[in-house]
Amino acid sequence: MSTTTLPPWLADQPVQGPAVPPEWFAPQPDRVSRFLLRLSARSPVWLAPLAVLACMGAAAGYTLISDPAQAEAGAEPSCILKFTTGFVCPGCGGTRAAWYLLHANVPAAARHHLLFVFAVPFLLYMYVAWAGRSVFKWRLPQLSFSPAVMITFMAVWGVWSILRNLPWAPFTAFYV
Repeated sequence: MSTTTLPPWLADQPVQGPAVPPEWFAPQPDRVSRFLLRLSARSPVWLAPLAVLACMGAAAGYTLISDPAQAEAGAEPSCILKFTTGFVCPGCGGTRAAWYLLHANVPAAARHHLLFVFAVPFLLYMYVAWAGRSVFKWRLPQLSFSPAVMITFMAVWGVWSILRNLPWAPFTAFYV
């Protein structure tokens, strides 16, 4: 039987039982995790795509009902950051852009949130490919983005978010 030595920072601690490196301990799921694992094992494969579709439909319905393009300052839906500080957050204009997209007005949607309009076709395709593969066994190619692409997108989004808060021309054109 081989003996395992403790790391130096634990060498002076009392040992109860054999010393076992942490990677040998399998984490035990808690009560909620066990419940969710049992629930997912018993759920039909079409339930997750249907739940995502229901959430997207509810968000689109809320956007259509609330008409964010005509909302006054402080009216619902309202961004708490913009309401309290006056700054536009990285997602500011996204709900209005969605409203304009739902009304097929792409230029107005791009005026409110260009990166959201850019991302929507990719997100919709990713959903259709995932749901089609899960439910109907379609063989649509899955989109996979490299970390460099994701970092570049997030950097562009961050720079764009800063530029749209600058009070000088030509950056005032980005303000919504």
